[in-house]
Amino acid sequence: MKHIIRSAARDDILRQFRYYLVDQDKPEVANRWLEAVEKTIHKILRTPSAGAPKQLSNESLAGLRSWPVEEFEDIRIYYLSEESALRVIRVLHGKRDIRRILEREEE
Repeated sequence: MKHIIRSAARDDILRQFRYYLVDQDKPEVANRWLEAVEKTIHKILRTPSAGAPKQLSNESLAGLRSWPVEEFEDIRIYYLSEESALRVIRVLHGKRDIRRILEREEE
């Protein structure tokens, strides 16, 4: 199964990378972050149904699941598992208003 990272999720990943690199001045953590995201996506690909289901009124995200990023457990990958691909919708920190963000997402 292949994976597709939507542009909003890619922005989320890069925003967190920049936070560690620039705001925190921790390039080693920034690089570890990128590796952890990639490693977590590959773990999800092996068992996509293992992620926690997220119930939303946004019908375009029916079946949405989440899984914590390895070593960065406060941040979760929100994804849809389809027959042909795993679609990474967003990558969000738990302190954000997750429900509000996801309810506004469009597929």
